[in-house]
Amino acid sequence: MRDGKDGHLHPQTLALDGGLTVDPVTKAIAPNISMSVNNALAPGGGPFSADGAGDLTSLPFLYARWTNPTVRQLEQRIAALEGGDDALATATGLAAIAATFFTFLRQGDHLVVSDVCYAGANELARRILPDYGIEVSAVNMSRLDDVAAALRPNTRLVHCESPCNPILRLTDLEAVAALAHAHGALVSVDSTFATPVATRPLSLGVDLVIHSLTKFMNGHGDALGGAVCGRKDLVEAIRGRAGVYLGATLSAQNAWLIMRGLDTIFPRMQTISAAALEVARFLARHPAVTAVTYPGLDTHPQYDLARRQMAIAGGMVTFQVRDPQAVAKRLAERLKVVHYAFSLGHQRSIVVLLDTAEMMQSTYRLEGAQLDDYRAFAGDGIFRLSVGLEAVPDIVADLDQALGANPAMKEGDCP
Repeated sequence: MRDGKDGHLHPQTLALDGGLTVDPVTKAIAPNISMSVNNALAPGGGPFSADGAGDLTSLPFLYARWTNPTVRQLEQRIAALEGGDDALATATGLAAIAATFFTFLRQGDHLVVSDVCYAGANELARRILPDYGIEVSAVNMSRLDDVAAALRPNTRLVHCESPCNPILRLTDLEAVAALAHAHGALVSVDSTFATPVATRPLSLGVDLVIHSLTKFMNGHGDALGGAVCGRKDLVEAIRGRAGVYLGATLSAQNAWLIMRGLDTIFPRMQTISAAALEVARFLARHPAVTAVTYPGLDTHPQYDLARRQMAIAGGMVTFQVRDPQAVAKRLAERLKVVHYAFSLGHQRSIVVLLDTAEMMQSTYRLEGAQLDDYRAFAGDGIFRLSVGLEAVPDIVADLDQALGANPAMKEGDCP
């Protein structure tokens, strides 16, 4: 077994070999799918309860809700990729976030959360956690003074996201981790948009890195999944509490599909990131487009941080237009290569309008300076574009014909 602790192995290799177990009977190299819910008990049986059982991964496989051979290989692969001790795989990305929150937060504790992040995480933090007596402060994580001011003696966790969904604002992970640790708080980061190809948050001082495996990690749009990765003691605490009692277990089938996706995550993300930069440059020159945000463009307000914190700029681009609703209708009707749909991180390009007024009403509910900060990235609304693996000229031509209002493409617009 390759456990990811071989220091000489590069991340590109760990994406393939981390946690890989060759079948001892058939010698098959590709991971098996262990679909069995039950495993035969050793003489003496048990334990029959996870309570007090210690590290569940050190026990023989007993019951698939606790541990499963295929899911366990995926967890080891993710830990290897992120440079962590261990990982817990869950049914969805939101399940990984909920597992983290409900493990480390109790009544009377305080959570600091990014005021703009994945909608499910934001709504869970700000609408559900207070029902359990947990105090929550939502802050702009790009403003370190605001983060410092939000920390309290009872702050137990700081949860951030970089780049954040949907506006692609970045968080200085090393700086936030230093602030939080000085106050005795843990730091978790949702790194779904970045992937370990771009950023390895644990190396920057973050305690726990979370992924929606549904997105770029799987990369094929055909399997839900999530993961949280970090130090052994932290992951063991999450597994023994939320992993057992919240019941958000990842299926073996989905674990196998996600591992198949991880085999190619480095070439996929490198290709997608290179394509996204070309598409972003094209959109920045398009007469129908009023603004473009992409960490790989020097017009991004945190471009220096992006260069320091991200090895690649990733596959997400946002852009604005003068009449978002009219353009959304046009894109939905005219696009032939790019798909007008929710979600992201697929092998196919996907775009959707996220209207600012609607996002404020449904999820973020920002006011004052926080709303101004959001609108600085999003205006009245942004089109969130997840760039896929299609040929760049085909993506560009499809967006161009659907956007309209383009008298003639300038030289170099279509690579």
